[in-house]
Amino acid sequence: MNDNHLAPAIVIIAQAIYYICYFPAMHGYEARLFIKWFHSNIDTDSWCILENPVPPSLLQALKKQRYHLVGKHSAVKRCKWLYESIVHDRVCYKQKFYGIKSHQCIQMSPSLFYCTQQCLFCWRAQNGDLQITWNELKLPQWDPPEEIVQGSLKAQDRILSGYKGNLQASPQRLREALTPRHVAISLTGEPTLYEPLGDLLRAFRNRGFTTFLVSNGTMPHKLAELGEEPTQLYISVCAPNEDVFKCVCRPQIPDAWMKLNETLGLMQSFRCPTVIRMSLVKDRNMAGVDGYAKLVEKANPTYIEAKAYMHIGFSTLRLGFEAMPMHKDVQDFAARLAERTGYRIIDEAPESRVVLLSKREKPIRFSAP
Repeated sequence: MNDNHLAPAIVIIAQAIYYICYFPAMHGYEARLFIKWFHSNIDTDSWCILENPVPPSLLQALKKQRYHLVGKHSAVKRCKWLYESIVHDRVCYKQKFYGIKSHQCIQMSPSLFYCTQQCLFCWRAQNGDLQITWNELKLPQWDPPEEIVQGSLKAQDRILSGYKGNLQASPQRLREALTPRHVAISLTGEPTLYEPLGDLLRAFRNRGFTTFLVSNGTMPHKLAELGEEPTQLYISVCAPNEDVFKCVCRPQIPDAWMKLNETLGLMQSFRCPTVIRMSLVKDRNMAGVDGYAKLVEKANPTYIEAKAYMHIGFSTLRLGFEAMPMHKDVQDFAARLAERTGYRIIDEAPESRVVLLSKREKPIRFSAP
């Protein structure tokens, strides 16, 4: 190694010591990944653990938010309702509506740093937040699906290990939680950017998992080419027209509104139940119910979930607390939407400020294998 590379090498070694000692997600294969990267990239200008450089300050911010990194670009994060289920016997709306047990659910993403939109209401870290910048559309070399599955299970084990000394934790639910049965691919980023997404869904299914996949719908060709369907497919529809879409969802790719509409046209081709998910922000996207109704008619989903924006995560850098609708606001919106679509309100969860609409009398419930 020549003198020109000595200083960057010292920086990398210092970063390695820091992350291995203090970053809870970095164990075993992540550490080996770093060593492999070190040997292959010592002559480059990129001094980060990831193949596609992401600022160390971003990794530190995610650590503070209790993200557990998996490989180069995936992550698992404890859901609030995992804690509530284990400690207080309270469950999230996915259990109430669809039978998905909150304490047996893994919340993850295969595309932590990458998305085609910068939605105002999204809790994820976005380029520019905290004055941290990176290219959200410069995609990495993707980790294999099986590595992501194994890493996600290990991360969930680490999360659950913290409950073993909690005297308030239910021993039965904690024991059940150690055998997760469901994966919500919804944590952050746009999952359809992950090239082998169908293989990832299949890898989880082969282990007996149900999967809920949440997409912003801007990659219709990826959804059309999925080799494996999720157990349930969500498409986020958070604007009644293109003008509101550009202001609230802030697309980073051309023709995103057109591509979302193309995805809505594809939804009826899926065999699995489908959901239009509406994240509602007060005074931003709750008008124009007729526009929403036209989009619902195009997609003909099994369900509509109308849900309030929650003032959490990195969204607090972009929106004030007053942008969060009350449950009554969501109820009123859902009632107007029901009048215009023929869908009925069949359930609700006030604690999550969400209302479920469908043409079915009852939602399909998924039991653990």
